[in-house]
Amino acid sequence: MTWTAPEITRASPPNVGSERELLEGFLDHHRDTLLMKCAGLDEEQLKRASVEPSGLSLLALVRHISDVEYGWFCNRVDGQQEEDLPFYGPSDDPYADFRDAPQADPEEAFERFRTAVKDAKEAAGRHGLDDTFEHPRHGAMSLRWVYLHMIEEYARHNGHADLLRERIDGSTGE
Repeated sequence: MTWTAPEITRASPPNVGSERELLEGFLDHHRDTLLMKCAGLDEEQLKRASVEPSGLSLLALVRHISDVEYGWFCNRVDGQQEEDLPFYGPSDDPYADFRDAPQADPEEAFERFRTAVKDAKEAAGRHGLDDTFEHPRHGAMSLRWVYLHMIEEYARHNGHADLLRERIDGSTGE
């Protein structure tokens, strides 16, 4: 029996709340949106590339965004060491999350995504929105900036996921 991506009830972002509640709410909405775009698809469908020779697939996006969660929240914001985090590839292969997706186990990737989100939330919860860290190329950055960047990252990739899902089975939606 083949594994199928589970159905998900997507959280709606809040209309009112503190700045942090709004940022977290919108990010959670986008996290759920990616999973919603994958729901009901089997392994072959999740691995189907957009257009050859591109390696862009829904499974590749799930793997990529897991690395992004760990990279920004756990490594950059929380200071956890890169070598201690479960990235998909070594630091000298930044595209392993995409490149290795055709051979990946979707069930493992979805579990890692859920764990990455949990770990990212815990890491972010230890810091205030104005807390900063030094990025080697961009200088000082705040947790607030990371939330905004992650919302943008998910929004862009959810647009990709819309097109991928429509190509797979014609399904469209918000």
